Amino acid sequence: QVQLVESGGGLVQAGGSLRLSCAASGIIFSIHTMGWYRQAPGKQRELVAFITSGGSTNYADSVKGRFTISRDNAKNTVYLQMNSLKPEDTAVYFCNAQWTSYYWGQGTQVTVSS
Repeated sequence: QVQLVESGGGLVQAGGSLRLSCAASGIIFSIHTMGWYRQAPGKQRELVAFITSGGSTNYADSVKGRFTISRDNAKNTVYLQMNSLKPEDTAVYFCNAQWTSYYWGQGTQVTVSS
């Protein structure tokens, strides 16, 4: 059974930082591209960042220079370091794993107050 469990969300003031974690089980973690998506109220889910099995990364323009995605294959965990947070970063953040199938976590709420 595949499980992706996010943690690290919370309430933070604008300009602050949070680090999200996503622990995976039930998959061969190292071969999966891992991503973070977010969904704000009334908006569609959007890609925030992803990291390939080889370590290549890609970011949405809105988070470039502020967010960093990384992975630890030994711990089956992907991280999202979020710095200089803005109120518009407020959303539910979802972890995603993809290879031949897509898998999703349950999401973690990030709220940035102004």
